[in-house]
Amino acid sequence: MSNSRQLHLNAFLRNVGQHEAAWRLPETRIASVTDISHYQNLAKIAERGKLDAIFFADHPVLKDRAQDRPWDSLDPFTLIAALSGVTKRIGLVATASTTYNDPYGLARRFATLDHVSSGRAAWNAVTTANAAAAANFSLGHHPDPDARYERAAEFLDIVNRLWDSWDDDAIVGDKEGGTFVDPEGIHRLDHHGKHFDVAGPLEVPRSPQGRPVVFQAGSSEPGKDLAARYAEAIFTAQPVLDEAQAFYSDVKARVRAYGRDPDKVHILPGLSTFIGGTEEEAKKLQETFENLTLPTYGLAQLQRVTGIDYSSHGLDDVVRVPSRSEVASDMRSRHDLVHHLTSTETITLRQLLRRLSAGRGHRIATGTPEQIADTIVQWFENGAADGFNLIPPALPTSLEAFVDTVVPILQKRGVFRKDYEGTTLRDHLGLDRPDVTRATRAYVAAAE
Repeated sequence: MSNSRQLHLNAFLRNVGQHEAAWRLPETRIASVTDISHYQNLAKIAERGKLDAIFFADHPVLKDRAQDRPWDSLDPFTLIAALSGVTKRIGLVATASTTYNDPYGLARRFATLDHVSSGRAAWNAVTTANAAAAANFSLGHHPDPDARYERAAEFLDIVNRLWDSWDDDAIVGDKEGGTFVDPEGIHRLDHHGKHFDVAGPLEVPRSPQGRPVVFQAGSSEPGKDLAARYAEAIFTAQPVLDEAQAFYSDVKARVRAYGRDPDKVHILPGLSTFIGGTEEEAKKLQETFENLTLPTYGLAQLQRVTGIDYSSHGLDDVVRVPSRSEVASDMRSRHDLVHHLTSTETITLRQLLRRLSAGRGHRIATGTPEQIADTIVQWFENGAADGFNLIPPALPTSLEAFVDTVVPILQKRGVFRKDYEGTTLRDHLGLDRPDVTRATRAYVAAAE
C-alpha cells in the first residue's frame, strides 16, 4: 500500500513517562528526571524512528501532591536547546505560556533556537490553566480563560510580526561597500495594543524556517479558535473516534474560515500505547502500571480538572462528574472529557482514576504492534487525525517499543516515512516556508 499523504508523529516526553506510576516501576532510574543523558537518549531514539519532533510541556509552578510523582522539573526551552546539539533532523518543540511571558523575549529565544538548530524549532503556545502560577509572576490573580485567550491572540500576532521584521535578503554583506545589512530590509512594528506595546524590530535576523513552527494545545472553544487563526499543528485530547472526527472537522472548518489552508494545519491527538507480543501481554503490561497508581494522586488530579473533591467517595462507588453548566471549572476541555466518560459509561471512581492514569483523557491503545498500527491508520484514514502526539507511559521503554515495533509496520503500509526527506521541521510537516522580501511585502500591501 502506498499513500501520498503521510502521518505526522511527535513524541511527548515527560521525564520518566506520562503514566503517573511510571517512576515506581523497578526498572525506572529516578535520577533520569533531571539527567541530561536520559533526555539525549530519548531524543536519539525518536530520531532513529524518523519522528517529526520531540515535544516538551511546561509547568511554571510546582503542582499539588508533588510527593506522589516526578514533575517536568527542567525548563523545556533550555532542554531542547541542549538536545539540538545531539540530534540532526528531528524537530524540537518547547511549550511556553502567553500568560507568563512577553512577546519580544519569546520571539527572540525561539528565533535564536531556529538558527542554533538549523531550522528545527517550534513553539507550543499555551495560556496556562493552573491558577497557582500567578503567584510566581508577581500577579495578584490568574486571568480567567477568556482574558487569557484574548491576550494570547495579541501575543501570537506580535511574535509572528517580530519573526517577519527582517526580510530574507536584509543581510547583504557588502564588504567592499561597507554595508552589512540593508536598513530598508528591517521593519519596526510600533505595536500599541490592549496588552502590549512593542516597538521592534527583532534583533535576530530571519531564521532558517522563516518562522519557527507554531503548535497550540487546547480543545476548548476559544482554544480551537486560537488554533485555527495561528497554529500549524494542534495537540488535542480525543479519546474516541467519533469525537475526534467531530473535532477534526470543526477545526478544519475554522481554519478555512480564517482564509488558511486546512491541509497546512495538522491535528495531532495524544496517543498512549501499551505494546505486547500478544494482546494479553499488552493488557498485563497496562495492569502492571495501574496496580502501582496512588488514589491520593488521582483524586487530586480529578479535583484539579473538575473542581470537585471526591476524596470522601468510596473508590468502588459509581461516579458521575457533572457538566460545566452544573459546576465551575477552569479546565474546560478536560472537564468535558471526564464528564462525557462518566455520563456514557457506568464506571466506579477507582476505574475512573485508573483510566485517567495513563493519558489524562487522551486515547489509550493497548495491544500488539499490528493492533496499535491499525488504530493509528484507522484514525488517519477516517478524518480523525493527521498524525499523533505519542505519549509514552514509561521512558525510555515505551518509546523504544513504539519505534522498534510499530514504526516499521507504518512504514511498510506506506503511511510513514522511511527517512527524513528534508532538514527542517517545516520540511517534515510539509509546511511552506513563509518568505518575506520587499517584493512580497509590496504584494501583500497592494492586496490589502
